[in-house]
Amino acid sequence: MASTLNASTLLAVPLAPLAGAVLAGIFGTTFGGNWIGRRLSHTLTILGVLVAFILSAMTLKSVALDGARFNETLYTWMVVGGLKMEIGFLVDGLTAMMMCVVTFVSLMVHIYTIGYMEEDDGYNRFFAYISLFTFSMLMLVMSNNMLQLFFGWEAVGLVSYLLIGFWFNKPTAIFANMKAFLVNRVGDFGFILGIGLIAAYAGTLNYTEAFAKAGDLAKIGFPGTDWMLITVICICLFIGAMGKSAQFPLHVWLPDSMEGPTPISALIHAATMVTAGIFMVARMSPLFELSDTALNFILVIGAITALFMGFLGIIQNDIKRVVAYSTLSQLGYMTVALGASAYSVAVFHLMTHAFFKALLFLAAGSVIMGVHHNQDIRWMGGLRKYMPITWITSLLGSLALIGTPLFAGFYSKDSIIEAVHFSKLPGAGFAYFAVLAGVFVTAFYSFRMYFLVFHGKERFDQNPDAHHGHDDHGHGHDDHHEPHESPWVVTAPLLLLAIPSVVIGFMTLQPMLFGDFLKDAIVVDAARHPAMAELAKMIHGPLQMAGHAFFTAPLYLALAGVALSYYMYMVNPALPAAIKARVQPIYMLLDNKYYMDWFNENVLARGARALGVGLWKVGDQAVIDGAIVNGSWKLVGRIAGLVRWFQSGYLYHYALVMILGVFVLMTYFVWFNK
Repeated sequence: MASTLNASTLLAVPLAPLAGAVLAGIFGTTFGGNWIGRRLSHTLTILGVLVAFILSAMTLKSVALDGARFNETLYTWMVVGGLKMEIGFLVDGLTAMMMCVVTFVSLMVHIYTIGYMEEDDGYNRFFAYISLFTFSMLMLVMSNNMLQLFFGWEAVGLVSYLLIGFWFNKPTAIFANMKAFLVNRVGDFGFILGIGLIAAYAGTLNYTEAFAKAGDLAKIGFPGTDWMLITVICICLFIGAMGKSAQFPLHVWLPDSMEGPTPISALIHAATMVTAGIFMVARMSPLFELSDTALNFILVIGAITALFMGFLGIIQNDIKRVVAYSTLSQLGYMTVALGASAYSVAVFHLMTHAFFKALLFLAAGSVIMGVHHNQDIRWMGGLRKYMPITWITSLLGSLALIGTPLFAGFYSKDSIIEAVHFSKLPGAGFAYFAVLAGVFVTAFYSFRMYFLVFHGKERFDQNPDAHHGHDDHGHGHDDHHEPHESPWVVTAPLLLLAIPSVVIGFMTLQPMLFGDFLKDAIVVDAARHPAMAELAKMIHGPLQMAGHAFFTAPLYLALAGVALSYYMYMVNPALPAAIKARVQPIYMLLDNKYYMDWFNENVLARGARALGVGLWKVGDQAVIDGAIVNGSWKLVGRIAGLVRWFQSGYLYHYALVMILGVFVLMTYFVWFNK
């Protein structure tokens, strides 16, 4: 039985995509003189990600079957006092699973991009970006210390900024990438504070060393407050996760990020970047387990996100935004699982969701290509006969999303609902209601989109904005009147992603949740947080769990959601408009996304601007420049102007000064010697 992994092999995993990104980004663009063409650029980047995937799969095999582990420092950057800043890898079950998910989804997106970005002017630049993103995410999940974690964390944020604003001549894309960047800075401020507190009180940035001191940290109070230090650390860390994993109220950037090309929606916002926060909290479970206050905060935030972001998906008409709000809701489910101390269930849903959500995003892109860059689902319909592969893969992805028994999403989603039911935290009641109601909401908006796109009357010839959809950037596809199936480089990734979307949950339920696969990666205090122990008592295999679903509420809530969407959009299509007219205030609330954007732009942004202007005019101009800088020399000048009158050269002036001096001295001694 192998007990360790080879450092050189592990190092090749992130470096292979980095090499592809550097070659395509320098020699395939005007920056490096366009030495290599499109074919060689995409070949090099795909080859780099393929190598990373193969090595990741080999690593997963060694970890799962042979019990192999790796936790070593590869390079010491600097030592400041006793604080070591290092580059190193920690590879266990959690890391190996994330490596495979990231590289496989990235590989599918790379292949898909060949077709989707076929004649875009930034073709080589796009491949360089997505390959660089893969490198950044791998460095994040493979790190064994918080410095490297933060490097990967910020790197994926930077590359996502470049990808969301890839079409930099498009004002909405530039606004979206700046919005994503700024909102993530808010979360990252909390994240770096949490890391700083660990470094200050534990004296280390290494995971293993910090976790060994977790018990000592739990006994320390936060200076000047009644709070415990461990609670402050965990909440600060989770604020970072709120930004990266788009939790309420830092969720506002993710829907707007759909302004970027569709492949990055699948790569960043389905499988990798947005799950970084979930991964981080699971990795930090030895710390979070020591603070029920932090866990309850996580539970409530996740529940709000899961339910209320799902409501927004109901009224969206842009096909990519429907899937985006679905992502928000599912990230809420993962966060709820973290709050219930069901960390392994959270990362299980992270894995299953990565496959079927990447599938749904790429299928949405295929639909957009097929209908000539229209993204409005109201002007689609009947695409099933024109796009059979896209249709069947979309159906499989939707069935997985709503939690259909035997599909991947069923096992992870139902496990979350059951885990919350067993939680003893104060917010568990609300969270249980939210995730249960979210099942109905998810099924409704998912199949609303499915029915409007693939079934019913053909409406694509009625679109007044045909051929001018906001994602139309001249990909060079035919502009025929009828829709058409996408080329094989688009449909092949759909088929390959559909397979795990169906079977991965069935295959990995037992080892992921109740086996030894994540045992040494995740820590749970079963006495205080019994969710996983209770799940182990009631789940006895994937078939038993699927059979048990017929006696539980989630299955029938999902069926009700599908049935209602079918009735409203297929049988009685006039009903949605009638309901909208009757509940116009609620519709306006949802259409304006709970006015969160309005609040951020008109209250927070303007308030920050007013504060900045005030600090500039009062603090900088009036106080610093006016009073301190200019005021000091003016005061010196006035004192000098007064003093020079006593240095006139006239005897009577000097006599007057002497008399005044004697008077002052006499007054001083008399006054203080009373």
